[in-house]
Amino acid sequence: MVPSRIERLAGRAIQAIIVCIFLVGLYTRNLSVVVNAVLALAATFLPAVLRRDWQIRLHPLLGLWLALAVLLHAIGMLGPYHSIDWWDHVTHTLSATVVAAVGYVTARAVDEYTETVSLPDRFMFVYILLFTLAAGVFWEVLEFGARLAADAVGSEAVLVQYGLGDTIVDLVFDTVGAVLVALFGAPSLADTIDSVIERLERTRP
Repeated sequence: MVPSRIERLAGRAIQAIIVCIFLVGLYTRNLSVVVNAVLALAATFLPAVLRRDWQIRLHPLLGLWLALAVLLHAIGMLGPYHSIDWWDHVTHTLSATVVAAVGYVTARAVDEYTETVSLPDRFMFVYILLFTLAAGVFWEVLEFGARLAADAVGSEAVLVQYGLGDTIVDLVFDTVGAVLVALFGAPSLADTIDSVIERLERTRP
């Protein structure tokens, strides 16, 4: 397991890099870089908020994984999305694993919390795929909407969408991320699921 001190140091380093990306966006007056850097930086604080305010136990690697995913996305807005063919594939796969983990933890916690819900393992595999793909489709719609809005007001889009072919490839790599979590993610998420159940028990009427 990654020591909490190393996790904190790595997290701070990632946040510092994102702040630098934000400053580059300001200097170059690149709205898409600025907006995505701000959102990425906000996302890196989410694990700490879940631990402190919600008493959700997260595996140290989960926080770093989320931070890495948003960092690579923020870096991509500086140019790699345009110049490096595989960059988009990596970011979608990483982001999809985070989304799949959220979906799996939520569903499994509800399954174990209440006797009125029963989710067999085979169904869970399908559920993780569908949940992740639904999130992926929603993201693609956001990208498309951002492009239409930017064209309408004559500004640059804060999210980039390259066409139908790009959308299909993105969803393929979203599927890859979902499959990785479905096959290998359960052990590292067990303690998080238990803490979510404990949280639900504390809020039971």
